[in-house]
Amino acid sequence: MALTTQQSKQIKEYLVGKIRQKLATYDPETNSMPFHFRLLGKDRMALFSFIQSVNTILGTSIFEQVGKIIAEPQAKRAIGQYKEFEGFISSEAVLKIDGIMRELRSASRTPDKEKETKEVLAVASKGEMGKKLKKRVDLFVEMKDGIEYYFEIKTAKPNINEFTGIKKQMLDWIAMRGSEKPKANVKTIVAIPYNPYEPKPYERWTLQGLFDLRQEVLVGPEFWDLLGGKNTYEDLLKVFEQAGLELYDEIEKKMKSLNSKHETPN
Repeated sequence: MALTTQQSKQIKEYLVGKIRQKLATYDPETNSMPFHFRLLGKDRMALFSFIQSVNTILGTSIFEQVGKIIAEPQAKRAIGQYKEFEGFISSEAVLKIDGIMRELRSASRTPDKEKETKEVLAVASKGEMGKKLKKRVDLFVEMKDGIEYYFEIKTAKPNINEFTGIKKQMLDWIAMRGSEKPKANVKTIVAIPYNPYEPKPYERWTLQGLFDLRQEVLVGPEFWDLLGGKNTYEDLLKVFEQAGLELYDEIEKKMKSLNSKHETPN
């Protein structure tokens, strides 16, 4: 299955609402950019600045909420910006996670998501439990079959240091969940909503050695189709296009109003 008519409508209304909210409140931080204006034109700079602003909210909230809407029919629970994820990281889990990270960085072990998960869950309730932690997860989906997905959504192109932090964070999530439910069926995944290198394959070389590329990194259709079924990604692109067409005149009007605020260069 892919997107239902109701889901498409709900996502489109959400997108249009978010962009209209941005249009109503948006004002560029820098009003005077004389070199840029003369070189590129005020209209292009205003549009570029607005696109950057929209790109930010895509990465910080929109994709999470859209993922929630898509997953809901197949899920027991789906939560975007899951802020109530709680659990402990036991002293034994800390040692295990540090060991896994050290071995991965030194290339003395090959990434194996299933094996790593089992190792961390096995020690999640051993040793000193310490203080209960609360973490934020971009998108949490508990499927009806009991599988729990914890997604870290990345829209930019993180460097190796950022990915190292993400890998450790996902192992921490496994430990936290295991401290509350030792036999939880947990899957922690890096989700990249689209391939910035398209039509070329996503350059996953920066992830090699740290991530099990088949099990914990999903790009574009791999992510969206997991949530909603085959062809979800293609359906979603159409919904975004429809929202864009509906907003076209409003965006044009906003850009013109921004341009009128600047003096014409001498």
